[in-house]
Amino acid sequence: METLNYIHIEDKFGAHNYKPLDVVLSKGEGIWVWDIDGNRYMDCTSAYSAVNQGHCHPKIRKVLVEQSEKLTLTSRAFRNDQLAPFYEEICALTHSHKVLPMNSGAEAVETAIKSVRKWGYEHKGVEENKAEIIVCEENFHGRTLAIVGFSTDDNARKSFGPFAKGFKIIPFGDAKALEEAITPNTVAFMVEPIQGEAGVKIPPDGYLKAVRKICTDNNVVLILDEIQTGLGRTGKLLAEEHEGIQADLTLIGKALSGGFYPVSAVLSNEAVLGLLKPGQHGSTFGGNPLACAVARKALKVLVEEGMVENSAKMGAYFLSELKKIDHPAIKEARGRGLMSHRVLLPRHILKMSATVIETRLLQETRPNQIRLHRARRHW
Repeated sequence: METLNYIHIEDKFGAHNYKPLDVVLSKGEGIWVWDIDGNRYMDCTSAYSAVNQGHCHPKIRKVLVEQSEKLTLTSRAFRNDQLAPFYEEICALTHSHKVLPMNSGAEAVETAIKSVRKWGYEHKGVEENKAEIIVCEENFHGRTLAIVGFSTDDNARKSFGPFAKGFKIIPFGDAKALEEAITPNTVAFMVEPIQGEAGVKIPPDGYLKAVRKICTDNNVVLILDEIQTGLGRTGKLLAEEHEGIQADLTLIGKALSGGFYPVSAVLSNEAVLGLLKPGQHGSTFGGNPLACAVARKALKVLVEEGMVENSAKMGAYFLSELKKIDHPAIKEARGRGLMSHRVLLPRHILKMSATVIETRLLQETRPNQIRLHRARRHW
C-alpha cells in the first residue's frame, strides 16, 4: 500500500487527536526507523523518552517473547513470580520503600493525586474534601480529565469541563511562589524536574533543593513527575539526582518498558502508599507478569549497558556542538543529558516541517521549537 493510502485511511477512520508528520514507519532498530518506502531516519523523539534504550532492543525483546509464552496476565487476586522481584529491584535501584505499578504515565499521576489526598486526610489532618495540590504553569502530566483540569494549555482544557477542584497553579522555577502558595490544606506539590512539553524548560540551579526544603518544613509531599525525565534521559537515573534530593513520590513510566509495553509506577516512601487498603486503588493490567518481566530487563539494560552515563557524556557533547552553530534561525539551544531543545526565530518556522522530512530526521515540533530526545546508543 502506498504512503498516501495509509494516510487517507488513518484520516478517514481515526480520531484526529494527533497531527503526525506524513511519514509511515514500519521498522525500528536502535536510533533508526524506516518508512514503508525504505527511507531511513534518525529518530530524535525516542517516543517522548519511551524508547531510551533504542527501538526493539534485542535483550528486552527476548524477555518479552519468553514471558509471553509462559504467563502474561492473571489478576491481582493472585500473585505472580515477576511482581516481587520487580518491586525489590526497582526499590533497590531508586532507593524507594514502596511501589505501585500502573500502565500509562497519566495513571501514575492519578494514583499520586489519590494517594496524597488520602495521606493529607488520614495523616496530616486536613479536613475532608479540602485538600489542595500545588502544580506549575505550563505543566504536562497527561491528558485525563483531572489532569487537564489543572493544565494551563487552553487547547487541552477547552470544551472538557467542568473540572475537579483542589489544585493551585504557580509559576515554574519560582521557589518563593511555592512557599507563598502553601496553606494548612496543602497536601502536595507536583512538578516536573524539567518541563518537557513546555520546551525543555530547566529551572534555576538550586530550585529542586529549595522546594525539597520548603515541602519538608511545611509537611507537604513532594511529587516529582519523572515520567519523561527519569531513567537516564537527563544523564542521571532520575533528574532529582542533579541536585542531590529525593522526592516523597516519584512517578516513572515510558522507558520503564523500553518501548515494548505500557508500564508505569509510583515510587514512594512508606508514609504515603502505606495508607492504601485493598480495593481502594488498582488496575487490571498493573503489575502483570509480562509488564514486570519487561520492566525488569529494561532497567537492567539501562544500568548494565551504561546508558545513563552515555546519556550524560553524549548529551554534553551534543549540546556543546549545538551551541556552536551560528545560524540566524536558531535563537537558543538548551538541554540536560540527551534531552535537548532548539528554539527557532519566528521567520524560520514555516520551513521547519519540510526540513524535518527532507533531512531524514524525525523530530517533535512545536510552533517554533524542535525537541531532541535521541536513544542512548545504537547497539
